[in-house]
Amino acid sequence: MTVGIDVLVLGGAGVDTIVHVPELPLPFADSHMIRPGIVTRAGQSGDFVALGTSALGLRTHHLDLVGDDPEGDLVRALHRDHGIALTAVPQPRGTKRAVNLVDPDGRRLSLYDATRWAETDRLPEETVRALAAVSRHVHVVITQPCAEALPLLRDAGVTLSTDLHDWDGENPYHEPFALAADVVFLSAAALPDPEATMRDIAGRGRARAVIVTAGAEGAYVLADGGVTHVPAVRPAEPVVDSNGAGDAFAAGFLYGWLRGEPVLHCARYGAVAGAHACTVPATRVGSIGREELLEAVAGTAAG
Repeated sequence: MTVGIDVLVLGGAGVDTIVHVPELPLPFADSHMIRPGIVTRAGQSGDFVALGTSALGLRTHHLDLVGDDPEGDLVRALHRDHGIALTAVPQPRGTKRAVNLVDPDGRRLSLYDATRWAETDRLPEETVRALAAVSRHVHVVITQPCAEALPLLRDAGVTLSTDLHDWDGENPYHEPFALAADVVFLSAAALPDPEATMRDIAGRGRARAVIVTAGAEGAYVLADGGVTHVPAVRPAEPVVDSNGAGDAFAAGFLYGWLRGEPVLHCARYGAVAGAHACTVPATRVGSIGREELLEAVAGTAAG
């Protein structure tokens, strides 16, 4: 069967309401005056990865449960406006949504609406198999019900990646994703011993590369048995927000990965893409383009 998709993104379509707060944790008060204003826009983890890979010229397709509601309309419009194919499986409970509290340093606290999914939710098996059969790679977001699709994807023989976000290395929910993927991304935020977790993932799972991102400290890459530090990149514009930086890192990494480049070079792509994401306010979306990425990576190598 002809391959027509470079990256199939599974899950993570939704809407965020962005609320800028004076500090985190937010002090208790009867009310707070918020500036800038409160903004609702489409864009959760899967959306950001799809935007990132598409902006880098990779043929991208996004599959998720999406409601017939105003939030779903925003998700569909986001994909339409950016030319990203979307297979939106009807979700009677509604589109995923969250409220993100963002402090002046760009840190965020996300509050997810847990009513918009159920244990019985499933992505249609025939749809997953059909899209995987024409894809080079699948990035699986850890939102429900993507874990149920992991065996189907492995049967399809396609390579997988996932982002465990701020996993603590112990929560059993994340394990199926960690052990099924060929490329695993996660944050150092909640890891007491990042290297031990990286080696545990690689030792018990299928991962050929495990990448731990650590914000301004850069990232750590486990590949071929060794852990290498990849320095952070100074963005060209001021840092305003960390929202979507990990998803941008994953998109940049996958751009290099699908070009067959060395893992450390892929991580440099990721570092540049992640740094760029930190210059984009949480109230809008914006991904680095291919020419800008290549130019920036060449500049870091020359430096």
